[in-house]
Amino acid sequence: MIDTKKFYINGAWVTPQSDTEMDVIDPSTEQVCAVISIGDQADTNAAVAAAKAAFNSWSQTPKSHRLVLLKRFLEIYQSRSDEMGHAISQEMGAPIDMALTSQAESGSEHTEGLIRELENFEFERALNDQEPNDRIIYEAIGVCALITPWNWPMNQVSLKAIAAMAAGCTMVLKPSEIAPLSSLIFTDMVHQAGIPAGVFNMVNGDGVGVGSQLTGHPDVDMVSFTGSTRAGALISKNAADSVKRVALELGGKGANIVFADADEKAISRGINHCFNNTGQSCNAPTRMLVERSFYQQALALAETAAAKVQVGRAAEHGRHIGPVVSELQYNKIQALIKVGIDEGARVVVGGLGKPEGLETGYFVKPTIFADVNNDMQIAREEVFGPVLCMIPFDTEEEAITIANDTVYGLTNYVQTQDSAKANRIARQLRSGMVEMNGTSRASGSPFGGYKQSGNGREGGVWGLEDFLEVKSISGWSND
Repeated sequence: MIDTKKFYINGAWVTPQSDTEMDVIDPSTEQVCAVISIGDQADTNAAVAAAKAAFNSWSQTPKSHRLVLLKRFLEIYQSRSDEMGHAISQEMGAPIDMALTSQAESGSEHTEGLIRELENFEFERALNDQEPNDRIIYEAIGVCALITPWNWPMNQVSLKAIAAMAAGCTMVLKPSEIAPLSSLIFTDMVHQAGIPAGVFNMVNGDGVGVGSQLTGHPDVDMVSFTGSTRAGALISKNAADSVKRVALELGGKGANIVFADADEKAISRGINHCFNNTGQSCNAPTRMLVERSFYQQALALAETAAAKVQVGRAAEHGRHIGPVVSELQYNKIQALIKVGIDEGARVVVGGLGKPEGLETGYFVKPTIFADVNNDMQIAREEVFGPVLCMIPFDTEEEAITIANDTVYGLTNYVQTQDSAKANRIARQLRSGMVEMNGTSRASGSPFGGYKQSGNGREGGVWGLEDFLEVKSISGWSND
């Protein structure tokens, strides 16, 4: 059994130098399910020092050997996937069937994808055919601070840690203190796989403490962070003095543009996507823009689809949604629902309070607001809960204007059976990703956004390149 009060530094589970502890709360029951240690500056310094000491050796390790170790890790992860799913379900409230599939399997899927990218990646290549003595060398950037969120824990940990290891970097992981259990298991898998000491280190802590210590640390060469836009801005400021690279994957307020000629499942698909993971996804389509001629019909379809969305405890099997992750998140969501009502938006489904029979736990009623305009607070702020805003539009140009009228730019969605129109609109949407007509992005596609949704890309070759420096060498001998 993993000791939840220990950290992983220099290839060993160690007792923290700090004596501060924190309860981990099961959001379905509001009960303590584990206790973790919270690190201090001494713990952070020890982890960074271990990563720095291991960097020269690991960065020069042949790609073939890194592949052997990562494939061994993948085998271990797949063999312990159920254990991972149960931990995720308990710590952040994902229903167990979803936790065992979408949540836990995201870690193995991303690991598989990054292994494929590493196999095909050329770390040394000629500039071009005309300049055979000019070389481009891709080198590991150095020691990386990886700071991950609670909403899709293994999705984010694997995208960062596996990519960093594949690139030849060493690292310190600080997972969310709200949902740290899955990262403790991930760390144990790294140890079991025989990843060399110091390559991967893990210290639990909060953002103000260990997070700030890592992002401002002079021996950290790169920060990769996923979380709120507010926290991302603070991290960038803290990292600025040392001019380290900062890769950010932040919030979103995705528009789902539904035209009157959309397919018959477009509305229900949009509802289910918005409410998936209890609305706790940065790429959720939380603003449904509907062509006015179809708007009243769309409202009826949305109400019917939302009525089928069940809410239940995480331990129960089924296709329901679970609680939100914490009391803090619950209160934030309730406050924003109240704001929406006060702003004059019409509640079609849901509203304030908890679903009947779920008074214990951080459960939120799936909520749909109709007759929203894009100036309302609920249309501009990321709610991060099962709350959808429906906004009518008249013309294609107006839909694009509304969709782009946001500080965010992560994912937008288009629903129309006119392929030329879909392509035309996708090109004009200011976001890092666009999904059309329910077609998900393929494995290896880059994940990331524009504007205050962040910078950098995760997944595929782009996720690998984020952890690499580019060196140009002239006068290279090809003898």
